Amino acid sequence: MSQSPLNLPQIVLHDIWHHKWILLLSVLVVMNGLAVVYTSHVTRKLITQWDQLLQEQDRLDIEWRNLLLEEQSQSEHSRVTRIATKELNMTRPLPKEEVIIRVK
Repeated sequence: MSQSPLNLPQIVLHDIWHHKWILLLSVLVVMNGLAVVYTSHVTRKLITQWDQLLQEQDRLDIEWRNLLLEEQSQSEHSRVTRIATKELNMTRPLPKEEVIIRVK
């Protein structure tokens, strides 16, 4: 009745070595799962950033259009003439007061 003591670590290592392909495939499946999770995270982050950039582009486009409208309204000839006469007390010179300078 003498039983030899079981060496559990040695048995486990022998079993792992015997089923090394299953262990390798298991590790690869876990690594693949982690890669999918990481890729999904990065993709969602980039899509969020893309949406924010599109919103910023729309905002800047609207601001640009408003500035163009303001520039057109500020540079109207009638407005410039009105400001020159009322606020700056400017008048159109008479033809005899005009001086023509010729550059050669």
